[in-house]
Amino acid sequence: MADHCESPSLVISNSKTAIIGAGFSGIAAAKQLCHHYPIVFEASDCIGGVWKSCAYNSTKLQSTRKNYEFAEFPWPNRNDPSSPSKLEVLDYLESYAKHFDVLKFINFNSKVVELRFARPLVGNAGYCWPWDQPSQGQPVWEIAVQTKDSDNLKCYAFEFVVVFIGQYGDIPKIPKFPSNKGPEIFKGKILHTIDYCKLNKEAASQLLEGNKVVVVGYKKSAIDLAVECAQANQGAEGQPCTMVVRTPHWIAPNHWFFGLLFSFFYTSRSSELLHERPNQTIFRTLLCFLLSPLRRGVSKLMESFLLWKLPLKKYGLKPDHPFEEDIASCQMATVPENFFAEADKGNIVFKRASEWWFWEEGIEFDDNTKTTADVVILGTGYNGMKKLKTILPEPFRSMIDYPYGIMSLYRGTIHPLIPNMSFVGYVESVSNVGASELRSKWVARLMDEKFKLLSTEIMAEQTLREMELMRRRTKFFKRPCIATFSINQADEMCKEMGCQL
Repeated sequence: MADHCESPSLVISNSKTAIIGAGFSGIAAAKQLCHHYPIVFEASDCIGGVWKSCAYNSTKLQSTRKNYEFAEFPWPNRNDPSSPSKLEVLDYLESYAKHFDVLKFINFNSKVVELRFARPLVGNAGYCWPWDQPSQGQPVWEIAVQTKDSDNLKCYAFEFVVVFIGQYGDIPKIPKFPSNKGPEIFKGKILHTIDYCKLNKEAASQLLEGNKVVVVGYKKSAIDLAVECAQANQGAEGQPCTMVVRTPHWIAPNHWFFGLLFSFFYTSRSSELLHERPNQTIFRTLLCFLLSPLRRGVSKLMESFLLWKLPLKKYGLKPDHPFEEDIASCQMATVPENFFAEADKGNIVFKRASEWWFWEEGIEFDDNTKTTADVVILGTGYNGMKKLKTILPEPFRSMIDYPYGIMSLYRGTIHPLIPNMSFVGYVESVSNVGASELRSKWVARLMDEKFKLLSTEIMAEQTLREMELMRRRTKFFKRPCIATFSINQADEMCKEMGCQL
């Protein structure tokens, strides 16, 4: 990586705090840290994060308004049971930002291209001083920023950096293919969902209408895209959309009764008694063991409801794993109301396949069948770790995915070996907005020296135990998810801050 901040020109600012990213988490942090007069660097020309750059016009919120709001700024119509649209979500965030006057802190069209550690590294391995040693009022991080209207980089120095670039967006995850079976041999058009999100309504309609479209994936973005494709191909001339499903996960209807069941069994304090939590006592371990039959029974109950409510067996989409594994890995998605209605009309067809690759006219599968296609859209996710590694320097770049290939964060916020930097948006929960708001408050109080952290060694040990718990709970351990013990972690963070939840 080129060292962009070696140049002698350094922008001097009155702020000691930088925030990277102006999505929901970044705006929440700007509000909590407003007394530090932070500088927020946002690569685009507006706020919104993934809701702006990685959501379709038809995308709706998966949860209710009450489960996706800031505690200090409720939705104006929070009792409305309908799912808010993308535009409503962005309007809500804009209202929050204006209400708390945080837009003044944002530098738009300012992309962070590199972070440089401004203090000397110590030790044989090149490690820096840990969290429990103060910065003594000196710059710790230098940030190289590329602005849209200039080819020159600007470098800033800060004592503290809060990173909110998240798991999604920017860098798509592209599957690997056998030799001579990749995208280069396909005669049609190939794009990732992030490319589709950049299309305007007219361009998106032209891409889908009248074409044989294959959507690869079965997460929220792929499901929403399949519905858009089906709606663009109504009538006798329309072509069905084929969804390639490698691993079916449990999906949920946007239904009030399911919401009540889920809230009662998975988002209440009593429900967390059924699940193991990090660093728990021997008594809690014994209690979890004794209640394990009840936990499995609840999982079976949820599965039975979903199989009754949705035609998963009819379309070969019944998962082979328990419902609780998808909750423990934050894999479950909510489907639009008309998803299976379009499938019933033949506008969406499903293809189960463990492996697939391209041929000249479309997609070929491991069972020797083929599907012709004009357009293939990859809903295969994003590489958030690669995005972060592009800006972090060594030795920190090598630390962030140890030991499980995902970032281990204390309280879902700081890496014990990366000083004066916090990361919000990498650990998922049942309510990501509420979790981000709480973590932002925690960071603000930490910076204000309202409480002291544990030693670096203890934080690292507790964090690794937490990651090991996540790994044991599900075979889909691909990113940090605290859905089964989010209330417990919130209680612990509030206890550290000296407040109550």
